[in-house]
Amino acid sequence: MVTRLSNYFVRTLREDPSDAEVTSHRLLVRAGYIRRAAPGIFTWLPLGLKVKAKIEDIIREEMAAAGAFEVHFPALLPRDPYEQSGRWTSYGDGIFRLQDRRGADYLLAPTHEEMFTLLVKDLYSSYKDLPLTIFQIQDKYRDEARPRAGLLRGREFTMKDAYSFDYTDAGQDASYMSQRDAYERIFQRLGLEYVIVAADNGLMGGARSEEFLHPIAIGEDTFVRSAGGYAANVEAFTTAVPDALPFDADGAPVVFDSPNTPTIETLVAHCDAVLEPRADGRAYEAADTLKNVVLALTHLDGTRELVVVGLPGDREVDDKRAEVAFAPAAVEAATAEDFERNPLLVKGYIGPWSPEGAVLGEESATGIRYLVDPRVGEGSSWITGANLDQKHAHSVVAGRDFFADGVVEVANVRAGDPAPDGSGPVELARGMEIGHVFQLGRFFAETLGLKVLDENGKLVTVTMGSYGIGVTRILAILAELNNDEKGLVWPASIAPFDVQVVAAGRDEAAFALAEDVAQQLEAAGLDVLLDDRPKVSPGVKFGDAELLGVPQIVIAGRGAADGEVEMWERRSGERDTVAAAEAIARLTAR
Repeated sequence: MVTRLSNYFVRTLREDPSDAEVTSHRLLVRAGYIRRAAPGIFTWLPLGLKVKAKIEDIIREEMAAAGAFEVHFPALLPRDPYEQSGRWTSYGDGIFRLQDRRGADYLLAPTHEEMFTLLVKDLYSSYKDLPLTIFQIQDKYRDEARPRAGLLRGREFTMKDAYSFDYTDAGQDASYMSQRDAYERIFQRLGLEYVIVAADNGLMGGARSEEFLHPIAIGEDTFVRSAGGYAANVEAFTTAVPDALPFDADGAPVVFDSPNTPTIETLVAHCDAVLEPRADGRAYEAADTLKNVVLALTHLDGTRELVVVGLPGDREVDDKRAEVAFAPAAVEAATAEDFERNPLLVKGYIGPWSPEGAVLGEESATGIRYLVDPRVGEGSSWITGANLDQKHAHSVVAGRDFFADGVVEVANVRAGDPAPDGSGPVELARGMEIGHVFQLGRFFAETLGLKVLDENGKLVTVTMGSYGIGVTRILAILAELNNDEKGLVWPASIAPFDVQVVAAGRDEAAFALAEDVAQQLEAAGLDVLLDDRPKVSPGVKFGDAELLGVPQIVIAGRGAADGEVEMWERRSGERDTVAAAEAIARLTAR
């Protein structure tokens, strides 16, 4: 049946919504695909649902080709499975929790690993049942602190999540690659450029984690890649560790006066003015200094711990890398109150060594856990705080004058840093996550008791993989990529309609011809939207056609009495006047 715009549930807007930050948000609202219900929460209208369904159909086809079976879990889930896995607590404020009238705890599902695991445990008990991969397309809920950018970062969103179950590691490797290959086919069919990068496992755990990122300027993720093929999310980037140096390269640490030098910039300028010139003749640089940053960690039990991180003075702490490094604890900069409670922290002059400090190898000079960047290797010499007001020290050597309690990757990554696999310097780019594949291993199966009998009749713990695709995020990215100054320009594979037929003008011949063309196209198997609205000017109809983004437009207007229509290819902008029969033949031959 031809869909008629005269009674279709859609209203277009002439003006941009006031809260729209990105193009996709602006156009999807203006064109009547979605409407805002609350911050990060949207109502889906018929046009939006049609595009969303087409994306989901492509995903379902490739999941079926990869041997996966579809299921559907509730979004409202009980507390107990998440308590068993520890994620009721570890998710912190990131999930929606609620109680029923009897006081029982529930959550709105942020993800479904526990439920998938328990379902398979309930139904399967033998290695003969495996391998198994099951998936769902389901709404997820996360209490984003700052929902923004329309569908790109919301509190309610649609995901495809799949889970594989094997009883051997080799089987899990095969399942992982099968899903990874399916993802490549999905994104290729959607026309989405992607980069596969190594990623941090986060709360999911497991041995292997890769993200599919779409390179885009508005992306929230920074990733790195080298000409030699290395690629990683910036959170998963590992620093090339320098070789150890001999301790006899520098004499004992020397404390020097450094008044009014609480920053790296002021310290470097002061060193150039008062210290002996460097042996290599160059000026002192920020990279010669050891910056010591005090961070406050809030652990899941609510306890607060300070740590001091030493990193080269030309580097900054990257918040995302710090979040990953110290997860599941929350990380923030130490406050003035933290410094007041720890008098050994001399703000602006903190260091790992002090002439009046602790016994070497027992604790840091400040009495607080001390971690270092991988570049602070054994034998490396630094200019750093002496833990005395207005004083620094030079020739302070790692492994001789101070010892770290551990190594931590929190420093920012820069273009030109060497890739850890030796494939050359990296470049930085922005991207948006569109898919993520994990090797979960046995954590959830062990925690929830998912075991099967193997060939020898012995109970073995199942190993799992997890594979997610952000359906609504992909829709938004496709809207970001497929538009012009007039509106959306959908690819044919996901457009809400194949053809939009417009009856332009008030001439009955135009309406009659538009009706006839629409009916013939529909009979030929095309999905047709007919703009048959009476008393609406051609200009308004053309503007709406441009805004809605249907890729092929047929206009019955001034030439209708002679049986002619105008064909309008929305993507190229080409317009051609032809006989109605020829237009039908062209469109049905595609």
